Amino acid sequence: MSAVIKDNAPGKPLVSLRGLNKHYGDFTAVDNLDLDIQDGEFLTFLGSSGSGKSTTLSMLAGFETPSSGEILVDGQSLVNVPPHKRDIGMVFQRYSLFPHLNVRDNIAFPLAIRKLAAAETKKRVDAMLKLVQLEPFAHRKPSQMSGGQQQRVAIARALVYEPRILLMDEPLGALDKKLREDLQDELRQLHRRLGITIVYVTHDQEEAMRLSQRIAIFSHGKIVGLGTGYDLYQNPPNAFVASFLGNSNFLRIKATGNGAGRFEGQPVAIRLTPGLVAEQDALVMVRPEKALALTAEQAAAQPLPSGWNEVSAKVGEVLFLGESQTCHVITAGGTELTVKALSAAGMPMQPGDAVHVRWAVADACIYTEWAESDLSKSAGAH
Repeated sequence: MSAVIKDNAPGKPLVSLRGLNKHYGDFTAVDNLDLDIQDGEFLTFLGSSGSGKSTTLSMLAGFETPSSGEILVDGQSLVNVPPHKRDIGMVFQRYSLFPHLNVRDNIAFPLAIRKLAAAETKKRVDAMLKLVQLEPFAHRKPSQMSGGQQQRVAIARALVYEPRILLMDEPLGALDKKLREDLQDELRQLHRRLGITIVYVTHDQEEAMRLSQRIAIFSHGKIVGLGTGYDLYQNPPNAFVASFLGNSNFLRIKATGNGAGRFEGQPVAIRLTPGLVAEQDALVMVRPEKALALTAEQAAAQPLPSGWNEVSAKVGEVLFLGESQTCHVITAGGTELTVKALSAAGMPMQPGDAVHVRWAVADACIYTEWAESDLSKSAGAH
């Protein structure tokens, strides 16, 4: 994973992390991190447990002190600024509401400790209750509310003192799928209305794709992918990102020249790749929806288009999905692939059937460096 991750976000950043490190004894949780966060953007930190995303968020909030490096907001260092003076709101997975206070008083709490006047407090709390659609529940205690309602109270409490930045650490992780999706939609709309900068942490790829303008993918304390969900999915910068974000097929090839290689002894065409030389090992990555499995009859009726590859395989399992089928196939060399199969009346594919797997050269990414742990599936022999 040696690809250089470039931050192409426009304009002057609101937040800059420079050479940020966090060590716990011999363990490096965050490893020399550089990142710019734009004013008003919704940026998600995505990664598995222990990847460094929550530790980075905690340093930004002020709950953890960096071992070294700098955190700048509008060019001013925050490293020695206590959390309550950072103009940053925080929402956790556990709502952390005060059980003895009603909704109104929970939301008002940050204003009370800032000694805001009663009239201004009432005005702001009323506005927040309206924003999160909890006006009818203002006098209820947290125990009288659902998980989704409690999380909305937590969001309102974090926003009521009008922070410039809102940090959210797995805030919807404890909710069921339907409620989580409803709150994701609400959060997206909230962000559009307020224009606040939101930094969100999750391990859920789908949640990151639904919510974010940009995604930073974390692995072993580093950011290994940064960009829009569309860009990271269509053109992953490395094999880890390709495997982590969405489903991927990996085929091991040996280059025979730039633009050509062999997969399990068969010639295949590949994208022109800077630095790729003959006899070099490489990976071809094809998304399942970009590959097709055709029966012998279908392949005969549809000649292979220019700029496409074709390999032979046998069907392992077929899942019927309406106008298409998802087909798990195995090549002669043992490479397992998941591809889309063309459904045809009276011609369903069955386990054991011989098929032709096709994909366009332009739809396949090429990687010349990877770790075996990056790959979610076995990628067969040369």
